[in-house]
Amino acid sequence: MSWYVYMLRCGDDTLYTGITDDVEKRLVAHQAGKGAKYTRGRGPLELAYVEEQPDKSAALRREIAIKKLSRKEKLNLTEK
Repeated sequence: MSWYVYMLRCGDDTLYTGITDDVEKRLVAHQAGKGAKYTRGRGPLELAYVEEQPDKSAALRREIAIKKLSRKEKLNLTEK
Protein backbone atom coordinates (compact mmCIF):
# COMPACT_ATOMS: atom_id res chain seq x y z
CA MET A 1 0.00 0.00 0.00
CA SER A 2 1.41 3.38 -1.00
CA TRP A 3 1.67 6.37 1.28
CA TYR A 4 1.97 9.98 0.21
CA VAL A 5 3.74 13.10 1.44
CA TYR A 6 1.75 16.21 0.58
CA MET A 7 1.96 19.96 0.95
CA LEU A 8 -0.97 22.31 1.27
CA ARG A 9 -0.84 25.99 0.47
CA CYS A 10 -2.96 27.76 3.07
CA GLY A 11 -4.99 30.92 2.55
CA ASP A 12 -2.39 32.91 4.51
CA ASP A 13 0.29 31.69 2.02
CA THR A 14 1.94 29.32 4.49
CA LEU A 15 2.73 25.72 3.62
CA TYR A 16 1.64 22.65 5.61
CA THR A 17 3.32 19.26 5.09
CA GLY A 18 1.81 15.93 6.09
CA ILE A 19 1.46 12.26 5.15
CA THR A 20 -1.53 10.08 4.31
CA ASP A 21 -2.54 6.90 2.56
CA ASP A 22 -5.50 8.68 0.86
CA VAL A 23 -4.73 12.19 -0.40
CA GLU A 24 -8.27 13.11 -1.50
CA LYS A 25 -9.84 11.98 1.79
CA ARG A 26 -7.21 13.85 3.80
CA LEU A 27 -7.69 17.04 1.77
CA VAL A 28 -11.45 16.89 2.39
CA ALA A 29 -10.78 16.44 6.12
CA HIS A 30 -8.47 19.48 6.16
CA GLN A 31 -11.01 21.57 4.26
CA ALA A 32 -13.74 20.54 6.71
CA GLY A 33 -11.59 21.71 9.63
CA LYS A 34 -11.00 18.14 10.82
CA GLY A 35 -7.43 17.81 9.64
CA ALA A 36 -4.44 19.17 11.50
CA LYS A 37 -4.96 21.94 14.04
CA TYR A 38 -2.51 24.11 12.04
CA THR A 39 -4.75 24.22 8.96
CA ARG A 40 -7.98 25.11 10.81
CA GLY A 41 -8.94 28.68 10.03
CA ARG A 42 -6.22 29.04 7.39
CA GLY A 43 -8.41 28.29 4.37
CA PRO A 44 -8.86 28.14 1.55
CA LEU A 45 -6.51 25.17 1.33
CA GLU A 46 -4.97 24.08 -1.96
CA LEU A 47 -3.06 20.89 -2.65
CA ALA A 48 0.36 22.13 -3.78
CA TYR A 49 2.49 18.97 -3.88
CA VAL A 50 2.15 15.18 -3.66
CA GLU A 51 4.94 12.61 -3.62
CA GLU A 52 4.28 8.86 -3.48
CA GLN A 53 6.28 6.71 -1.06
CA PRO A 54 6.36 2.89 -0.83
CA ASP A 55 5.31 2.69 2.84
CA LYS A 56 4.45 4.74 5.93
CA SER A 57 8.00 4.65 7.26
CA ALA A 58 9.41 6.10 4.04
CA ALA A 59 6.67 8.75 4.00
CA LEU A 60 7.51 9.80 7.56
CA ARG A 61 11.21 10.09 6.71
CA ARG A 62 10.44 12.17 3.62
CA GLU A 63 8.02 14.39 5.56
CA ILE A 64 10.76 15.16 8.08
CA ALA A 65 13.22 15.91 5.26
CA ILE A 66 10.76 18.28 3.57
CA LYS A 67 9.99 20.06 6.84
CA LYS A 68 13.71 20.79 7.23
CA LEU A 69 13.84 22.55 3.84
CA SER A 70 13.74 26.33 3.57
CA ARG A 71 10.54 27.95 2.34
CA LYS A 72 12.23 28.65 -1.01
CA GLU A 73 13.20 24.98 -1.39
CA LYS A 74 9.64 23.91 -0.53
CA LEU A 75 8.24 26.31 -3.11
CA ASN A 76 10.65 24.87 -5.69
CA LEU A 77 9.17 21.42 -5.02
CA THR A 78 5.64 22.75 -5.62
CA GLU A 79 6.67 24.18 -9.01
CA LYS A 80 7.82 20.86 -10.47
